[in-house]
Amino acid sequence: MIDELQTQFLEHLRYERNVSEHTLRNYQSDLEQFRDYLAPADPQTGRRKEPNIKQIDHLTIREWMATLHSAQKKKSSVARKLAALRTFFQFLVREGVVELNPAKLVSTPRLEKKLPKHLSVEDAIRFIETPDLETDLGRRDRAMLELLYATGVRVSELTKLNVHDIDFNNKLIRVIGKRRKERIVPFGDPSQEALLNYLAIRAQFLNQAPVSLREPEALFLNYQGTRITTRSVGRMVEKYIRVCAGMHDLSPHALRHSFATHLLDSGADLRDIQELLGHARLSTTQIYTHVSMEKLIEVYDKAHPKA
Repeated sequence: MIDELQTQFLEHLRYERNVSEHTLRNYQSDLEQFRDYLAPADPQTGRRKEPNIKQIDHLTIREWMATLHSAQKKKSSVARKLAALRTFFQFLVREGVVELNPAKLVSTPRLEKKLPKHLSVEDAIRFIETPDLETDLGRRDRAMLELLYATGVRVSELTKLNVHDIDFNNKLIRVIGKRRKERIVPFGDPSQEALLNYLAIRAQFLNQAPVSLREPEALFLNYQGTRITTRSVGRMVEKYIRVCAGMHDLSPHALRHSFATHLLDSGADLRDIQELLGHARLSTTQIYTHVSMEKLIEVYDKAHPKA
């Protein structure tokens, strides 16, 4: 029964809440791990005893959290698994399967707040200009990097962009973010130039795809002519890290963090940055004030005679 309920829950997330495939995989993995904890498979037969979903209480969940801590799982990972259970049981309450959500009675592990990794303006520009514009892939990669830094979009949002989402006359893009929330974000001349440079050869990518797999509306395509994936963007970033001296441990998200930090350093209003990033809560955006404060303190320590 629990497997069937998990399947219904995942379908609810996919079709009603429209969560990303990455999030779906995480939910599925976390719930399967909880199921395996409740009813481990018999090593000889492979069969498992069906747990009674109505008998699961907050003590059961706390015990699972304790085993995860004992296995030295990261606090962030444990917190994510607890959040998955809370959402799952909330769904079961809504469906009338259980009366209460036991996961709500379990405290979330206290997490250390990590400041987002970002680049200096100089390093951001140096990194973005790494792709070789003499090659087709280089022209595509340059357009993606320019757009990531110019707009602060998430990689998942970048891969979902279609050609008609770009307004070249006004230099704007239409972004579909989390929960299918739409926002309009401006971009500058370098991004416009890089996009036009890529679009001039985009048809060559499209022609590589079998007709049945073509997505003519997709903006960014892989070498096979199909819509590029977030994983491919990650590999692309890793490739340019290797050839860009002095850079390491850089993720595609670092360009989003750099976008926000550089805007704030230049005097942009925090609420405007919130709107551009597509954050639902201002508190999510406020982490960038800590980044800028660090820079301010560093400048003070170096420049003030009595620091």
